[in-house]
Amino acid sequence: MGAGERLLAGRDAYIEAFARFVVDAPSSYHAAAAIAARLGEAGFSAHDEAAAWFPLRAGARGFVVRDGAVVAWRAGEEVTATSPVRIMGTHTDSPGFVLKPRPDFTAEGWAQAGVEVYGGPLINSWLDRDLGFAGRVVTRDGAAALVRTGAVARIPQLAIHLDREANSGLTLDRQRHVQPVLAAGADGVSVLELLAAGSAGGAGSAGSGLRASDIAGADVRLFDTQPPERIGARSDLFASPRLDNLSSTFAGLAALLESEPEPGTIAMLAAFDHEELGSETRSGASGPFLAEVLERLRAGLGATAEEAARANAGSWCLSADAGHSVHPNYPEKHDPRVRPLAGRGPMLKLNANQRYASDAHGAALWARLCERAGVPTQEFVSNNTVPCGSTIGPLTATRLGIRTVDVGVPLLSMHSARELAHVDDLHGLARAAGAFFA
Repeated sequence: MGAGERLLAGRDAYIEAFARFVVDAPSSYHAAAAIAARLGEAGFSAHDEAAAWFPLRAGARGFVVRDGAVVAWRAGEEVTATSPVRIMGTHTDSPGFVLKPRPDFTAEGWAQAGVEVYGGPLINSWLDRDLGFAGRVVTRDGAAALVRTGAVARIPQLAIHLDREANSGLTLDRQRHVQPVLAAGADGVSVLELLAAGSAGGAGSAGSGLRASDIAGADVRLFDTQPPERIGARSDLFASPRLDNLSSTFAGLAALLESEPEPGTIAMLAAFDHEELGSETRSGASGPFLAEVLERLRAGLGATAEEAARANAGSWCLSADAGHSVHPNYPEKHDPRVRPLAGRGPMLKLNANQRYASDAHGAALWARLCERAGVPTQEFVSNNTVPCGSTIGPLTATRLGIRTVDVGVPLLSMHSARELAHVDDLHGLARAAGAFFA
């Protein structure tokens, strides 16, 4: 996002900026840093959780980072102790593989790295890709640094000559078959040395002079080094890692930066970590992060418990997470009548068992937002025989008691190392988010 760049008004500029964001955000920690950098450039003030916060005033803009999560806010004019919030909730993590402790080992003359499955990835989609490591490391004195390597790893599939049945049923052992190779021969190969060489400086960081022997802890993931790209016969498809759920996170960020909040309201982006694991962490949606930020903002407005409750009663959360487009090769996996398709707009996500938090009030709100933004929309509901996933929506509604509606862009290949969306849907979600804040 450059100075003066207006992303909500232009689809192509938005997609280009989103692609840059994906490249900048190979891990949740990088995503949080990339969000913070863009907010800082736009005049948002960074807040330290351990420091005192100043009173919230009309027009104030701020954010706070907790590990791989960010909560940011923008106060409209005429804010008071009973001002409602408009929260767009997303998540920064994606399924994949996490580096294990003591990662270096050798097998049959190959240097390898030990990894553990994170969440529910399509494991076969990670085979035979050029992979890097990205995340954060912490030194013995408690300083943290972002780390990122180039393409240094690969999870090699067994050749068809050695597994003649691979095309009729590939079976992967989650321990034995997914450990990446780093080099032929074991001499001098150390994952921690690779990470130390790929460290980045910054506030509170261990800096670029990091040594492998300094590293006391690592939160590091594999990532696909192939950059996002517009593809398809009309160049209207977007192939990319981590569309679930950077597609929503960037939409919320662009909307927060470019939309002036409605007077008397507070616009917020809550980008949580660990959604793919169930969100039960200090930086996840089931944790206290958002509630604590809201309490501190309310305190900055001098709100009593009564006034805070009144504010919550008028508030909304737009829970944005990617969903499923109808798959042309597996149409039976979808509801026979509700058939969302890529290119026909972001979706309202519904589930009778409250795996999504949408209800009739939420459906009406979403319809108004899309109409105001000039964005087409469609519905998603699961086939009754296919289990439905969930989002941060029900968790946020349960924790805060705020009305919540679940939405998102339709994807093919969700949880693959490389997912697929339509550029119109990606931009449409951002425009609807802008209408939500304004």
